[in-house]
Amino acid sequence: MRAVFETLGVQDVVAKSVGTSNPHNMIKATFEAFSFTNSPRSIASKRGKKVSEIFGSKENN
Repeated sequence: MRAVFETLGVQDVVAKSVGTSNPHNMIKATFEAFSFTNSPRSIASKRGKKVSEIFGSKENN
């Protein structure tokens, strides 16, 4: 799974595998999980907010 994310340019990944650690199944599960992800725009739309309101600024946190 880490190799898939690093190929996409994501460096800081933390995950846990529950069950099998078979490399083929791990890659298959990773890509299946990608099908369930939503874009920031779609999340903001569902919440009736702007994308900037979802992420906020570091000054406000």
